[in-house]
Amino acid sequence: MTHKTVLLHETIDGLDFHPGDTFLDGTFNDGGHSVEVCKTHQGSVRIIGIDLDSDALSRAREVFLEKPCRITLHEENFKNLDTVLDEEDIEEVDAILFDLGFSSVQLEESGRGFSFLRDEPLKMTLSKEESGLTAKEIVNEWDQEHIESIIRHYGEERRAKKIAEKIVEARSEKPITSTKELAEIISEATGKRKSKIHPATKTFQALRITVNDEIESLKTGLEKGFERLSPDGRFAVISFHSLEDRIVKRFFRNKHREGLALNLTKKPITPTPEEIQNNRRSRSAKLRIIKKLKI
Repeated sequence: MTHKTVLLHETIDGLDFHPGDTFLDGTFNDGGHSVEVCKTHQGSVRIIGIDLDSDALSRAREVFLEKPCRITLHEENFKNLDTVLDEEDIEEVDAILFDLGFSSVQLEESGRGFSFLRDEPLKMTLSKEESGLTAKEIVNEWDQEHIESIIRHYGEERRAKKIAEKIVEARSEKPITSTKELAEIISEATGKRKSKIHPATKTFQALRITVNDEIESLKTGLEKGFERLSPDGRFAVISFHSLEDRIVKRFFRNKHREGLALNLTKKPITPTPEEIQNNRRSRSAKLRIIKKLKI
């Protein structure tokens, strides 16, 4: 399966690269945006790539092996971008990108339980480390109220109470260990309704966000990223659900109001009908960009 990079040209154009720039690709994944930077600027832009997914970085290293790029990759969470830049002895960067989406490969081929369309172990961890929190632990060990809370807050699921009740009822009979089991439990809880999205979509989103601490990581990454952005540097974020987008919108708006940045996208940039037709997963994407001002 080939991953299709979302809002590729809109993002590259918005970041406005120049020879000699340093680009921090904070959610590198398979490197789609960085490949375009490399191709367009022929090595004149230095690229620092960060991702927690070691498999994605391995695939990316093969892609970049013969390309004319100055690139270094780090297996790390973008919330620790300051540590990565310190290791590289880089004080400031000229462009930053956070693409908060999961690739098709991660969703469909990782074997870590991101997709409700496959029967996989309930992990949902971006990192391969086995010591952290998993979705299996949440659905089998957390109390009903806590499960309901994350489904309602992180999944924005109005049927959170019913779903949490059904999960607790099902686990009393036997542990819930696979994505297929969980998806069936959620479908039973919600009943058959006409909808464009699968009934398990929002609950799986909530579990994934919780397991990987995505919201707090985003808030931390935005703060640290802006701090290490050079004057006139640009910061772009592509989000895929309203919870993330609200955080980015609020952060960018506040920097604009404080006179520290210029908001370049008062309304987010969204995919064209043609892109959505070619890549259904792009339909919810929103791109926001700010430019740091010289103070």
